[in-house]
Amino acid sequence: MIYDIFIIGGGINGCGIARDASGRGLKICLAEMDDLASGTSSASTKLIHGGLRYLKYFDFKLVKEALKERDVLLKIMPHICWPMRFLIPLESFRINNFFIRCGLFIYDYIAGYSTLTKTKSINLQNSILNSFVKSKFKKAFIYSDCWVEDSRLVVLNAVDAKEMGANILTRTKVINFTKKGSLWSVTTKNKNGEIHEHFCKCIVNASGPWVENINQHFSLKGPYSTRLIKGSHLVVDKLFDHNHAFFLTGQDGRIIFVIPFQEEFSLIGTTEVVHQNIEIKPKCSDEETNYLLNFINSYFSFNLKKDQIISTFSGVRPLYNKKNQHNENISSITRDYVLNLEYIGHLPFLTIYGGKLTTFRKLSENVLSKLKDFFPEMGHDWTMKKPLPGGDFLVNEKKEVINKLQKNYPYLGQKCAKRFINYYGTLSYQILKNVKSKKDLGKNFGHSLTEIEVDWLLKNEFANSADDILWRRTKLGLKFNKSQKNKLKKWIESRI
Repeated sequence: MIYDIFIIGGGINGCGIARDASGRGLKICLAEMDDLASGTSSASTKLIHGGLRYLKYFDFKLVKEALKERDVLLKIMPHICWPMRFLIPLESFRINNFFIRCGLFIYDYIAGYSTLTKTKSINLQNSILNSFVKSKFKKAFIYSDCWVEDSRLVVLNAVDAKEMGANILTRTKVINFTKKGSLWSVTTKNKNGEIHEHFCKCIVNASGPWVENINQHFSLKGPYSTRLIKGSHLVVDKLFDHNHAFFLTGQDGRIIFVIPFQEEFSLIGTTEVVHQNIEIKPKCSDEETNYLLNFINSYFSFNLKKDQIISTFSGVRPLYNKKNQHNENISSITRDYVLNLEYIGHLPFLTIYGGKLTTFRKLSENVLSKLKDFFPEMGHDWTMKKPLPGGDFLVNEKKEVINKLQKNYPYLGQKCAKRFINYYGTLSYQILKNVKSKKDLGKNFGHSLTEIEVDWLLKNEFANSADDILWRRTKLGLKFNKSQKNKLKKWIESRI
């Protein structure tokens, strides 16, 4: 087969482009050297947001696009994305409070008509939202943004792309590409060591932190670059008895989020540290851990310690870097993206620099807009209104959808029914279509993960290992003990 577009990279941008392009009738092949969302896209702070702090750097274009996308994404994926309220604690009589309020007013104004609740202020000391905030913080602003299951967002884009004809190759590395006649020849090597040649009309380099490595390896020198920034997060037992998140500002000008996470935990992050070598797997350093703990403890009356940390994770963000920007404050570097289209012997090669989770859908549209002249018969924009698989209901109907699933499958239990809807939405009914009793769920590996679900993930969501399932298709790895992980691993190995 001759593909129209070959995409390098199975993160959010690559899978978003694969879905959009497949829906326009283009023949697509995507290669990811590891599992889908195994890099940056599963190591985010897991927010769909306009980027309130970007207003400080007058990045109005990015904030406007992101805020518009926030509402679009909430409509097309209400199962994996939902509204969240954020508290910004304030010390009394600080001039900075005025600027924060102005920023929030602008944030709401740019958002225009939105289903999300606008900003308000509260007296913290008389509120149930106090949650151990130190007494010096008397008031707080509360504003809205959204939470997202980031790795599931990537996987569902890939699932939909495959449904529309895309060839999704996981654990398959691009080892060479070259011009061959009127086509690109792309050579890949899969996990079994098998080498294959693929022909295509266009290549899109959506490999995130690896974009420059790939381009330089094949002697492609674009006019842009990326700056690799590591962001680390801590996971601890749930700190508060409410579902509001905290937006905390530090004296160093940075901000930290404390977010309700997977029902039983709190997520703390993120740091911003230059990461020199993408070949070195990012890990949360002791310095970053201490920074986050000190940051948190400066706001709350409890004393969070290292031994309370359940898990950490780190990701590398490939921030688009303007020329001569290397000495600039990391926080001020734009989270916007640049698309560089080159023609090499009349064959298009498009590289994506930068970007953020929230704007992936719009980025995908813009990629295809750039390629319109090369593929004049492709279809029109369509992803703004078409739900992701399982997202065919309204966000305000979610509680009703959960209750309906539990009523139809009473042996799931309320927690499991909620987890199913948060992960799979209405696809839950396909997963459970042959289930008539609790016995039909099969072996229980722990924490409501059963054979029927694991089998679905192996067959339909590109999962290949216990880690794929526990950390990227679900986040149950936070709850599984070593024995449960081994039990799941052995069962999967017997099935593959």
